[in-house]
Amino acid sequence: MFKGIITPMVTIFKDDGTIDRKNQSTLAEKLISDGVDGVVALGSVGEFFNLSLQEKKDYVKFISGVVRKRTNLIVGTGSNDINDVIELNKYAEECGADAVLIITPYFFSLNEEYVHEYYSTIARNTDLPILLYNFPARTGTNLSPDFVFKLVTEFENIVGIKDTTDSISNVRGYVQKVKSYRRDFSIFSGFDEYLIPNLNCGGAGIIGGLTNVKAKLFIDTYKAFLNEDYAEILNNQKKVNKLMELYGLADPFIVGLKEAVRVSLDLDMNVSLKNYHIKLNEEIKQKIKELLIG
Repeated sequence: MFKGIITPMVTIFKDDGTIDRKNQSTLAEKLISDGVDGVVALGSVGEFFNLSLQEKKDYVKFISGVVRKRTNLIVGTGSNDINDVIELNKYAEECGADAVLIITPYFFSLNEEYVHEYYSTIARNTDLPILLYNFPARTGTNLSPDFVFKLVTEFENIVGIKDTTDSISNVRGYVQKVKSYRRDFSIFSGFDEYLIPNLNCGGAGIIGGLTNVKAKLFIDTYKAFLNEDYAEILNNQKKVNKLMELYGLADPFIVGLKEAVRVSLDLDMNVSLKNYHIKLNEEIKQKIKELLIG
């Protein structure tokens, strides 16, 4: 069972669009030393949508060599092209990945029959554990508890889900429907501030972007929940609530998150998206710095 605090790592690029391996390694090493329960390579904040299949393979090989089994390595392999997903799954397995995270097909709002075909085809073609990725704001499709239950009863290698919805009701529904059948099914929230509500519902934790910069805060909060340290839970939740402002400071928010990584690790790095040259003004940079200090 996957559980705890998992970081969907930002992908750091050089100005020419290639992976900044030095700074990416520094980030991964920091997360591992902080004690995260896993990292996701090529998630949404990792800009999976900005890389070709070959670039993804090159990155997976590189990052697996950095992680070296010191924490769980989960690879985001989602694509509208099922064949690309299957191929990247096979390559991720060859590189020693522990699981794959697969987003629902996006752009077209597909009905459950087609989404079932998508995940079924993929599940039959990999031995790796699969985490479903529910992000209806980006895909137009919400994976209902009944639908997830159907998949889980059919495929043993579908072992969990990341739910990125601005509501805790989906998590509650998955817990009530799916965990009654498979107790080790892992239900993560994709919104950082829902860590405690997720755990309280019976979920597994979060796969949250803010852990790129404040992993210890979330790890300590997770431990406080396990230890029933309510004073620390309350204190840390206030810090998390404040830190959530980071998502609203830059457009796209990934750039703001990268700036926060740059500041927190004191790196000389490009904070823009791959192949773009998005700049943050000094006022925004100062606000991000203040958030991290506070």
